[in-house]
Amino acid sequence: MPGKERRGPGQGTGGPGGQNRDRQGQGQGQGQGRERQQRRPREREEERDQLDERVVHVARTSKVLKGGRRFAFRAVVVVADNHGQVGFGVGKAREVPEAVRKASERARGSMRRVPTAGTTIPHIVTGDFSAARVLLRPASPGTGVIAGGGVRAVLEAAGIRDILTKSQGSANMLNVVAATFKALGSLKDPEEEAKRRNRPVEALTPYWLRGGKDGEQ
Repeated sequence: MPGKERRGPGQGTGGPGGQNRDRQGQGQGQGQGRERQQRRPREREEERDQLDERVVHVARTSKVLKGGRRFAFRAVVVVADNHGQVGFGVGKAREVPEAVRKASERARGSMRRVPTAGTTIPHIVTGDFSAARVLLRPASPGTGVIAGGGVRAVLEAAGIRDILTKSQGSANMLNVVAATFKALGSLKDPEEEAKRRNRPVEALTPYWLRGGKDGEQ
């Protein structure tokens, strides 16, 4: 009819040309989705390479059910960047690798910054968790990390190089690690505390750091 426009075989959404374009668009969208999925594991692997991950303890646990005992594993993992960021997590699973993976993910989610003064902590602090108690005391450069077990793993991963510690009460590894994190969480930043008290920062740092350049070496 004279009032209608004629369309070619490749024109219009219902023709084969329109269908091909739709398929191309869907193919591009799927390709972009695959690229994003491939990037995420790479980013996670790079992040894992940058962080210091330490398996502190793996224990076998059992649960009595109607059909008998069910055995599982509990892993305690510490994750840190060796520059003041540290976290720990606990994972439970039927297999050790799965328990470690769960603990590692939870440790990354609980990372926090620890205030430091040079290579040590700014002041004495005590942390309690359940029946475990951990005392942390600042030490002069060259002392090293005087600690054992889970306390040493947490402090070294956090980037603390000189410190004196004392673990009292329960020797349960999970409780000791948790008490260490309680103590680190109680530390106060010297600069913020100096502003609050209206005092110089040097007055709130260990005495061997108050002598200027000579004291910092």
